[in-house]
Amino acid sequence: MEKQMKFKEILAYSLGLFGFQAIVGLLNSYQAEFYGSIMAADLAIAGILILVAKIVSAVFDPVVGNLIDRSSGKSGKFKPFILASIVPLLVLTAVIFLEVPFRGTSLYIWIFVTYLLWSLAMTLGDVPSQGIAAVLTPNPTERTNVVSIANTAKQIGFSACVVVVPIVCLLIPGGSQVFGYEGEKDTPMISKEYLFTAIGTALLGCILFSLIYFLNKERVPYTSEKMTMGDMWRAFKSNKPLMMVIISYFLGFGRQMAMGIQVQAANVLLGSQNLVAVLGIVTAIGSMISMAITPVLIKKFGERNVFIGMSVYGFVISVIAFLVGTDTWLMYPCLFLIGLQFGAVTLMPMIMTADCVDYYEYETGKRTEGAAYAVLSLTIKVCLALGTALGLVFLRFANYDASVTTFDPSTIKTIYFAYTAMPGIFSLLAIIPMFKYDIVGKKKEEIALKLQKRRETKA
Repeated sequence: MEKQMKFKEILAYSLGLFGFQAIVGLLNSYQAEFYGSIMAADLAIAGILILVAKIVSAVFDPVVGNLIDRSSGKSGKFKPFILASIVPLLVLTAVIFLEVPFRGTSLYIWIFVTYLLWSLAMTLGDVPSQGIAAVLTPNPTERTNVVSIANTAKQIGFSACVVVVPIVCLLIPGGSQVFGYEGEKDTPMISKEYLFTAIGTALLGCILFSLIYFLNKERVPYTSEKMTMGDMWRAFKSNKPLMMVIISYFLGFGRQMAMGIQVQAANVLLGSQNLVAVLGIVTAIGSMISMAITPVLIKKFGERNVFIGMSVYGFVISVIAFLVGTDTWLMYPCLFLIGLQFGAVTLMPMIMTADCVDYYEYETGKRTEGAAYAVLSLTIKVCLALGTALGLVFLRFANYDASVTTFDPSTIKTIYFAYTAMPGIFSLLAIIPMFKYDIVGKKKEEIALKLQKRRETKA
């Protein structure tokens, strides 16, 4: 099976995911801090509202997936939805970081409604941008490599805000960051720094995201599948490998905690919100290395074994990092080593879901990328919200206050535990369903070859 994607297509897909995830990462890292420091919202209440809005918006994921599987446009089944998401995503990202005069109940209504609308716009772009990976090439090996490259860019994009935000704050006249006012001690961000960062990130992110629409091709042939929601649910239940992937992701939802409280962790551990770049870069380097070597590991050991191995490793190194503590330079190497697990656990569900789509087509003759990636997108969003909410609960339990820069030892220890050990514990839980995932080795190769013969015969 020949390689079919050109370099510019791989680059376009990678930059597109980078841009999209830069927007998602900004909200994930700075939204709660904005609500707490600028809008004076209770972080625990804000976290619950974010979780509820995410769960409510998750109903939209299967709707988008169903519409994708029903579509038969000339530009493909995924790309029209990507194009339709760009303007709403751009506008609503800026709205999220707009300082409004609401307080009390009206503020919490504003938080819930605006974040719900943003989540709907995000879903409209997220489901097709993930699902299109399954149709960019019919070659499973090429697909694994492309997904690996693109998800490396995606991970960088998700973490980009920890570098971008301090730089933007330095450039804004009257800004409060990094060196503070007139060289005094670092002070919390001001509202216009949040807003300008949001506008700049959203604008650049949406421009890059549009490259997927203009430069990528959908090569795997398909027919329009007019499925009801009941049909989608039955298709999911009959796709046992996909069920294992989704259950695994839910069991490991706490792996999202570290990213959700990274800004607060930097404030507590390093004494400044802006030093979040230090935490983010140290972990991101490990994650990028992991994503680069994951295809090699998959080729040698298979997806299932790599996932299990990296998850066990993640648990062990996370516990070691917590035991090492924050009073020594060894914290930084430990955070780097923690990052080595995230590439595998972030990348593997994308690859496995594409394989599950092939499996379902092999078994039934129906190709339902929209439904499969809608379920994955729903799962990722809910787990991200659950992880962030759990992290905010830890912040509340630790008596974290966004307005101060000096913290009690008990606060530091509790937040460091949430930042290191807790994600590792959830990584261990995530491996349980993987023992029943069987689209690996010769079975995977056989499915790919038989599907290719079917398509050639039909053509």
